[in-house]
Amino acid sequence: MTLTFAAADAPSLPLYVLEPDAVSSWLEGQSPATRAWVEANGFAGGIGAGLMLPGPDGGPIGALAGYGTAAQRARVRFALCAAMPALAEGTYHIASGLPQQDAATEALGWLLSGYAFGRYKAAPVKAKALIAPEGVDAARLEILATSEALSRDLINTPAADMGPDALEKAVRDVAYRLGGKVTVIKGDALLDQNFPMIHAVGRAAAQEPRLIDLRWGDTGPKLTLVGKGVCFDTGGLNLKPGASMGAMKKDMGGAANTLGLARAIMALGLPVQLRLLIPAVENSVAGNSFRPGDILTSRAGLTVEINNTDAEGRLVLADALTYGAEETPDLMISMATLTGAARVAVGTDLAPFYTDDDALAADLSAQGTTHADPVWRMPFWEPYETMIEPGIADLDNAPSGGFAGSITAALFLRRFAGQTRYAHFDIYAFQPAAAPGRAKGGLWQGPRAILGALPGALGL
Repeated sequence: MTLTFAAADAPSLPLYVLEPDAVSSWLEGQSPATRAWVEANGFAGGIGAGLMLPGPDGGPIGALAGYGTAAQRARVRFALCAAMPALAEGTYHIASGLPQQDAATEALGWLLSGYAFGRYKAAPVKAKALIAPEGVDAARLEILATSEALSRDLINTPAADMGPDALEKAVRDVAYRLGGKVTVIKGDALLDQNFPMIHAVGRAAAQEPRLIDLRWGDTGPKLTLVGKGVCFDTGGLNLKPGASMGAMKKDMGGAANTLGLARAIMALGLPVQLRLLIPAVENSVAGNSFRPGDILTSRAGLTVEINNTDAEGRLVLADALTYGAEETPDLMISMATLTGAARVAVGTDLAPFYTDDDALAADLSAQGTTHADPVWRMPFWEPYETMIEPGIADLDNAPSGGFAGSITAALFLRRFAGQTRYAHFDIYAFQPAAAPGRAKGGLWQGPRAILGALPGALGL
């Protein structure tokens, strides 16, 4: 879906954004009737408070939105749109009270609040439009919101309608609209062209495994994105319990996030040579499923002992990362819903990432704060390298013991990134419960931070 601001000349109601300390001074300039109305309704400027202001005829002449204190806003992303449920349908413009340094973030939150997934059931219309606040880059925010909406739609779509075929089509659609080129290697051609681990993970599924390769841009530094596209993960022969399998339509969240990020880069016209690699598979159970105890030989030539078929994401990413590194990009970034250990470490609200580049790490963290896309650096902890070395093969895809699972997975991936400057994001890509600007369901985690860091990382 497309998320946009209302036209600047559209009829609109003024929206007064008030912190708790500003309510009294604002009321001093209002009519006795307005003061009485606001006081009677107990509006105090807290986050989530909203109040329509009636005119003499009872119709609305404006609205108030609580903005809370700075300390309260530090705990709530997109604080302004928390007031939206209390506002009537219509179009609004910011009349006063929104700090200029917050305007872009809060306007983006308002746009994202308009997202609804309506493929299978008519979504409720949220006709609460906003005219872009003065001083914000409205076109950029619309690109970001619409790109995230694409990612959310892909994640929210169940695997029956979002298998490798549909994911490939989604990539082709983005490329067609924005001038990219797509090539796909699939089925037994993966073996012929040396992508053995992508083939092994996906060969048991009804839809053929594949490597989707999108390219865009002919000049500038080379940026390669790699997204885990496991369209559904049964766990393979190490079958997941039902409670764990129910959410596995989102196991292609890394692919969805990188495709949305790629769309944003293309739509913004960033001066880069962009490449997006998505190994798209379904980890299914059949007579030809790969097995615990198997030893696979990767594209890089490293052998991998399979100790758990449910640790499949790192296998498909490994071949894709090796392929991406062969062109020595200036920066390579992978995104994947890779480990439950990451959720145990930082919960669902933070996106942990790994990189050896201290300057890049610092900028990603800073940009995540600036753009309401929080990320948290985790360590490539060298002493744990021995945990991914099983003895009878070069690498172990699922070290025993259960400790440091996100770190050992990241260390595994790093083995395939070569000498390329590299960052890996172990994301959740899902909002467990609705929050301001974030409907329950698929979610961006990391793309805005990455976009903010690209100019420094690539010298743009």
